Amino acid sequence: MNHTSVKELLNTSPSGQQVTAKGWVRTRRGNKNISFIALNDGSTIHNIQAVAEISAFSEDTMKLITTGSCIAVTGTLVESQGQGQKVEIQAKEIQVYGTADVETYPLQKKGHTMEFLREIAHLRPRTNTFGAVLRIRHAMAYAIHHYFNKNGFYYIHTPIITGSDAEGAGEMFRVTTLDLNKLPHTEDGSINFKEDFFGKETNLTVSGQLEGELAALALGKIYTFGPTFRAENSNTPRHLAEFWMIEPEMAFYEAKDNMDLAEDMLKYLINYALQNCYDDIEFLNNMYDKELIARLRSVIEKPFTRISYTDAVEVLKPKNDSFEYKVEWGTDLQKEHENFLVEHFKGPVILTDYPKQIKAFYMKQNDDGKTVRAMDVLFPWIGEIIGGSQREENFEKLSSRMKEMHIPEKEMWWYLETRKFGTCPHAGFGLGFERLILFITGMNNIRDVIPFPRTPKNAEF
Repeated sequence: MNHTSVKELLNTSPSGQQVTAKGWVRTRRGNKNISFIALNDGSTIHNIQAVAEISAFSEDTMKLITTGSCIAVTGTLVESQGQGQKVEIQAKEIQVYGTADVETYPLQKKGHTMEFLREIAHLRPRTNTFGAVLRIRHAMAYAIHHYFNKNGFYYIHTPIITGSDAEGAGEMFRVTTLDLNKLPHTEDGSINFKEDFFGKETNLTVSGQLEGELAALALGKIYTFGPTFRAENSNTPRHLAEFWMIEPEMAFYEAKDNMDLAEDMLKYLINYALQNCYDDIEFLNNMYDKELIARLRSVIEKPFTRISYTDAVEVLKPKNDSFEYKVEWGTDLQKEHENFLVEHFKGPVILTDYPKQIKAFYMKQNDDGKTVRAMDVLFPWIGEIIGGSQREENFEKLSSRMKEMHIPEKEMWWYLETRKFGTCPHAGFGLGFERLILFITGMNNIRDVIPFPRTPKNAEF
């Protein structure tokens, strides 16, 4: 049976045409003579109303039409007599695909907490909130690919299984086929990874950056967009063990070019969301965060403030008494400091030139010997949404820095070799996809902007 999406039907002028809509019943109300069925198929935040005269249908059929049941309604598309929608369906036929027991179906008309909905992640996409979030997530994924494609970037698939640690933090998930009950050992008692599938120790990737750099040094401008994994035992509303990253890498870009691209991309994505997801954003604005739309618009209306880490510390230090973590030059900034800077400058801030001791080994060193050409983009309420840098292209400096930070050169020979054979200035950054979705949706917890969150002690569904 052919059918038309609810979104398309709601944008169709009624002329008495026969239509079929399929979806899940959100609510059913009425009296002994007539039923009003709110139907949603996930294509839009809005429901279409089907009006069914009780006498035209069997009692057995009508009993099955409850909240959560899945049905197909065929009838006449007419102008709605009620408020809130332009059209409705005068039902002639109803087919019930699947029923939902009223006593046990967990998504009733009453409100539900986010914590409860995480426990039923297999059903939460049917709610208005998560339908909106997932449609926005889809739109942003599409917009990211569109943005880079129209700007001459090539999409590179970097490996999920890797033998290197891009961040040097060691918080990685190990990949192995070894029998954990009968681990092979070397003569010195350590695990013999030569007997493992890859013949060496391997992990799930924390970043596609290092491999992305290799591609950029041949193709010019590339980006990655894929899952990344960090075994960080953190239960904050900003951390996931499995999340998605967008990582562009650009040959011949320096620090300013990197900042320009980050700002332009973020403004493009937020503007795209406002233009293409407005109904969903408006719902979230009205339901959860009355300032959401205004905050999104404010980000695209003016240039981001650009300030060095050193200057930012001077702004923060007079407020040390109000911070939980005191600020001195050389300390890593916390979320409270990032939020203060964003509020102080009344909008997004790009921090540059961090102390090298708090940044990764691959960042280009400045001439002062103390700082590197790092770049963090700070957003209202979110804090850091992008982290990046100009990369160190000098072989000797990169090799020396790796020794300082105990990065094994033997395992990273391929990365170092790019600095020997036709090196050039290059830069890049990483955008946490879920943090972008957090900002655009106004949700409070990162677990609520990914379909199936992976966090410590939680790998359900």
